[in-house]
Amino acid sequence: MGEQISDGGRKTAKAAKTAAAGGSASAKKAAPARKTPARKAPAKKATAKKATAKKPSAKKATAKEPAAKKAAPAREPAAKKASARKAAPAKSSAALKKAPAPRKQVVAPKKATASVPAAPAKTVAAHPQGESRTALVRRARRINRELAEVYPYAHPELDFENPFQLVVATVLSAQTTDLRVNQTTPALFAKYPTPEDLAAADPEEVEEILRPTGFFRAKTKSVIGLSKALVEQFGGEVPGRLEDLVKLPGVGRKTAFVVLGNAFGRPGITVDTHFQRLVRRWKWTDETDPDKIEAAVGALFPKSDWTDLSHHVIWHGRRICHARKPACGACPIAPLCPAYGEGETDPEKAKKLLKYEKAGQPGQRLKPPQAYLDAGGKAAPPLGAG
Repeated sequence: MGEQISDGGRKTAKAAKTAAAGGSASAKKAAPARKTPARKAPAKKATAKKATAKKPSAKKATAKEPAAKKAAPAREPAAKKASARKAAPAKSSAALKKAPAPRKQVVAPKKATASVPAAPAKTVAAHPQGESRTALVRRARRINRELAEVYPYAHPELDFENPFQLVVATVLSAQTTDLRVNQTTPALFAKYPTPEDLAAADPEEVEEILRPTGFFRAKTKSVIGLSKALVEQFGGEVPGRLEDLVKLPGVGRKTAFVVLGNAFGRPGITVDTHFQRLVRRWKWTDETDPDKIEAAVGALFPKSDWTDLSHHVIWHGRRICHARKPACGACPIAPLCPAYGEGETDPEKAKKLLKYEKAGQPGQRLKPPQAYLDAGGKAAPPLGAG
């Protein structure tokens, strides 16, 4: 019995030694699994602790180690990429913040050069694009002052002795020249001196007199109807109000303002073809409707200047600033004109384009004012004189 016990004790001691050796061996094998997560990432310690708590077999622990080693490298590059992506926007945002500084330096010179128009060869004002309202008013009024010095004798270029003759002559001036009207009206007024006489006239006889003015049938109807309206509605007198004048046959705003400004001394703007052409060339307005042109230009000047302004513009349009070929090289307001260069710019060639007294030729009136004659103007010849 005792020997058996001693042998059994030896066996158990050997088993204990082998178990201790096995435990130390498993401990040695398990140790690297514990050290590797501690060195690489703190998150892996939790996984290692869980594995030891469950006491899995050595094979399972060793099987998990390569998986952990493989997963670690995969996560590290992803982390590096994420950090690189986060860093990239920071650099771009920093670049964007710095970008405005050089942009301002580049844009500023462009604005400075754009505000100063390049000096053209014609040495006159460039097109007034973006011109302020104040600048437009100043330029328009300066043009009018310059024209007043060029045409101090400007006047209506229709011969008349009273309001009745003026309103009839103005109606007849449609689609023809003032010269042709002035050459025709002496015979008309000699035979029909009053509204009553013309209202009772034979239309065929009036047509024969008015034939040289063109559209003589329509004009005959207008002047006879006009005379009848004066007799029936206004006692044979030409009214001095705009609202009354425009009710007369053949009388529009243009004709009414000619009569009001030159027969009654009441300011008005005469928007004829010359006036329309020039105010658009000078960029006073872009309107094409006569009534809108009248309103736009009238807003640039005091009301007291309207009548003389009309004369200055119309005279300049007839003598220098022609429709087809303006005499730009002989124009006194060239430095103020945005349309300079549309016509002849050579001074010598431009002088040949001048008309009437500017070219030493007769004017349009048979009986012009004395101031015009004193300034070198010549009276027009009567009809059939040459």
